[in-house]
Amino acid sequence: MNRPLRLATAALTASAALLLTSCGSDDKSSGADEKIAGAEQGEAKKSAPPSEPAETAAERPKISLPSDLTYEFAWAKTGDKNKDAVLADRQQAIKSVDLAIAEHDPSHKAMRFYYEGDAAANAQRYIQAYVKADARTTGAYRYYAPTVTADGDTAALTYCEDQSKVYDKYLKKDKVDKGPATKNSYVLYAAKLTRNDAGVWVTTELNATRGSDKCRP
Repeated sequence: MNRPLRLATAALTASAALLLTSCGSDDKSSGADEKIAGAEQGEAKKSAPPSEPAETAAERPKISLPSDLTYEFAWAKTGDKNKDAVLADRQQAIKSVDLAIAEHDPSHKAMRFYYEGDAAANAQRYIQAYVKADARTTGAYRYYAPTVTADGDTAALTYCEDQSKVYDKYLKKDKVDKGPATKNSYVLYAAKLTRNDAGVWVTTELNATRGSDKCRP
């Protein structure tokens, strides 16, 4: 079926494989001439974002994104140093993927700094889909409702993403693919992270549940 195709933000299977799916539709068919779609956010009271990671051993990459791409992380500080570092590094990891998309570099050093293992391989495939389509994301992302646990050098994090105000921008045509929000615009993520020798919390696994009741307004 021919219809506008959206390249939804990180829709993952249980095995963490990336899926191309419609961000604003329950229809999961796709075709070569379908459009791409992005991802992200909605509304809610802002909370203070976590502070930048306290560790200074690692020289974290600078992430500078296009001015038409913004983020709200409604992630208040937990008061626990390790948990706050997990939230801060996951925040940068999310941005690093959009930076790689904006710069059309599936192996971008910023992405590889924050991702390892299956998560890195899946992120690279996701970025490559945008490169192939000569597109990138635009709009306003919002992340909220985090739950984090940390035990030694391992951590688990779940959080919600509102994709209702993020879209795909086709660069050659300078066209933004906008569409209505649906239940699938709200995604629940589950991430596993490991603290490496430099003190950075890198994402090693990432799974998503689209249309989660926990994340829908």
